[in-house]
Amino acid sequence: MTVSLVLLCFFAALAGFIDAQVGGGGLIQLPAMVLLLPEVPYATVLGTGKVASLAGTAAALRRYLGGPDAVPLRWRTVAITALVAGGFALLGARAASSLHKEAVRPLVLVLLSAMAVYTLWRKDFGSLHAPRLHGRREIITGVALGLAIGFYDGFFGPGTGSLLLFAFVGLFGYDFLAASASAKFVNVATNIAGLAFFISTGHVLYQVAIPMAICNMLGSTLGARMALRKGTGFVRVLFLVVVGAFILKLGWETFG
Repeated sequence: MTVSLVLLCFFAALAGFIDAQVGGGGLIQLPAMVLLLPEVPYATVLGTGKVASLAGTAAALRRYLGGPDAVPLRWRTVAITALVAGGFALLGARAASSLHKEAVRPLVLVLLSAMAVYTLWRKDFGSLHAPRLHGRREIITGVALGLAIGFYDGFFGPGTGSLLLFAFVGLFGYDFLAASASAKFVNVATNIAGLAFFISTGHVLYQVAIPMAICNMLGSTLGARMALRKGTGFVRVLFLVVVGAFILKLGWETFG
């Protein structure tokens, strides 16, 4: 178990590093946990991983919001989206036990592919921070985004951070840096809701979750620091790399 725990901590740190910038940490952390914890029930793997993900996301958010290079957020939009997303993440987690997740995978594959093509086609996509929604439209869009993303995260999960990032750029007009910080805020809410469900059902291995959480926090802090230093262009490229990896993974699972 000691060797496995060391490897899990390494992958948790790597996942936090990537996730802090563009989402997609689950692409690294979850497969590693499934491989290294073969005797652990899948629900417990998810709950244990959620502890690490929440810790890392919170650490990344703290780095985005603190210091002289802090990213300014449109708090009303982000808070409303986070509140709705947290509530619907719980509903999604409950629905996951009675609905077939396999039907969602092809839809997510198409959505991620469209995101990648659009981001490649629009060279200036996410390079300028120019919020385009105000007043009632901003609130309605935030509620709709929270509803859809929250339910998706609770029900299926993979790619939530990347979907949020794309939505904040495409729908609200944020640059990649502000969108990444906003996505982290919403992700904290959905992770809290999901973790509450797993804790209440006893699906957390704390002796694994706590060391992974510490390492995920370290990786997330470094990832957020790099994103702030490198700027929106770097985050855009990394976003395309991570989304491309998701497309390959989901494509293999769907058709392979």
